[in-house]
Amino acid sequence: MPAHLSLSKLFEDNREKLHLNWMNQLTSASRQIELKTAHNYGADVVGHINIIHPERLQVMGQAEYDWALNIGKRKFSRILKDLFEAGTPAMIVADGLTPPEELSHLCEKTHTPLIVTPKHCSAVIDLLRIYLAGHLADSVSLHGVFMEVYGLGVLITGDAGIGKSELALELISRGHGLVADDIVEMARITPDFVEGRCPAMLRDFLEVRGLGLLNIRTIYGETAVRNKMRLTLIVHLQQTDLEDCNEPRLPLTNQTQDIAGVPILKTTLRVAAGRNLAVLLEAAVLNTLLKMRGKDTNQELIERQMAQIESFKK
Repeated sequence: MPAHLSLSKLFEDNREKLHLNWMNQLTSASRQIELKTAHNYGADVVGHINIIHPERLQVMGQAEYDWALNIGKRKFSRILKDLFEAGTPAMIVADGLTPPEELSHLCEKTHTPLIVTPKHCSAVIDLLRIYLAGHLADSVSLHGVFMEVYGLGVLITGDAGIGKSELALELISRGHGLVADDIVEMARITPDFVEGRCPAMLRDFLEVRGLGLLNIRTIYGETAVRNKMRLTLIVHLQQTDLEDCNEPRLPLTNQTQDIAGVPILKTTLRVAAGRNLAVLLEAAVLNTLLKMRGKDTNQELIERQMAQIESFKK
């Protein structure tokens, strides 16, 4: 479905940072950004004045102002008229410029919000792209525990009662950080970047069977919690008798799971008596770090085997 964002919210969230000011007073209904597709990122929603992309939040800086002077008042007015008729959601005039008379007149006539800022045009666009990417990203809510382990975002999944929260508590005691428990909000910020965070209502809380709710920030301190993390690895806990497990001991291909349209590395840990899941998960994360750096342990073993075979042929 198309994403929506209140222009008033965008204004208030960035007002102090960008020193934004309204140049015209419009109704709340006129302050609504509507995207035309469900797969937009910050770069698609805001940018320099562009008649080809009228759906964007248009920004005018010194370069656009000089260009308007060069092409003449009549031609500039015609371009602006076409832009507003196509449905531009709002206009921002940056670099501390006074909006041209033609621009102010057309904004009033078409009920288009007009905002001014003393900040540099490129800085306004960059900051708003980051802001909009986070607020308009494709998102999904997942069940599990989201942790920071050795700097990587790790989502622990599994059936209810299998021990996800107990594993998370053990990891926290070993110096890793909690992002979210039970419900994790995942958002695709860029085509290959999925960010996870905790709903405000559940922030800092971890539910452990037999203990109830624990406030991790209060018990373990500020360093035991994280506001958000990039999702890098999924660790799925599965209750299986190791002796009856038919899966290969050395999988030769990487498992992945699709999250918000992005393939995420996945590993499965078998839950059985005597297994130290915290140590196993840490090892899985360290092995993932090696893969990210181009070092594949399975491939290294295969290469050794091939070298040995070649030596026998000689």
